[in-house]
Amino acid sequence: MITSILLVGAAYLLGSVSSAIIVCRLMGLPDPRTQGSNNPGATNVLRFGGKRAAAITLLGDSLKGLLPMLIGHLLGVGPAGLAAAGLAAFLGHLYPIFFGFQGGKGVATALGVQFGLYWPIGLGVAAIWLFVAKVLKISSLSALISMALAPLIVWLFWPEPVLVGGQLLISLLLFWRHRSNIRNLLSGAEGRIRLDTDSEG
Repeated sequence: MITSILLVGAAYLLGSVSSAIIVCRLMGLPDPRTQGSNNPGATNVLRFGGKRAAAITLLGDSLKGLLPMLIGHLLGVGPAGLAAAGLAAFLGHLYPIFFGFQGGKGVATALGVQFGLYWPIGLGVAAIWLFVAKVLKISSLSALISMALAPLIVWLFWPEPVLVGGQLLISLLLFWRHRSNIRNLLSGAEGRIRLDTDSEG
C-alpha cells in the first residue's frame, strides 16, 4: 500500500513537469501558453517552434506516462496501483503543480501510460491514432477517436475492471480538455495536421 501511494505521488509530480514549457525555454522559443492554441503540448509547439522542438516535447510528455508504469511493474504494484499511478501522471500533465495548474491536453502522456501498462495496449491505441491521422489529417479527431476506443483496447488485452475504469477516466478527462476542439470540429473550423512547418529554432 505504501509503495503504491508513493508511486502515485511521484507520478503526479513527474506529470507536472511541463515538457513543452521547458523545451521552449531551453530553445529560446515563446511560452507555448501564449502562442497558437495556448496549449503546452507537442502539436502547438510544432506550430511555432518546428519539428525538433515538437518531437522533444512529444518524447518528454510520453515518458511522463511511461516511466511511472514501468517503475510500478518493477515494484510489483497491482492493477489498482497501476491504474492510480497512470491517472496521477495524466492529471499532473493536465494540471501541473509546478506551472500554475495550466497543463496540456494529455494525448502523449496517455499514450505513455498505455505503453507502460502493457505495450500491446499502447500499440493498439497508437495504430488507431496514426490511421485516423493519415486518413483525416486532423490531430484532435485522431486523439478523440483513439482515446474513445482505448477502454475497449484495455479490456481486450488486460480485462481488469480497475484498469478499464482508470482508462475510462483518462479518456473522459481528455475529451473534457478537448472541448474547444470538439466545438471546432462540429463547426468545421478545426485545423489539419501540417508537417511542412519550418523546423528551425
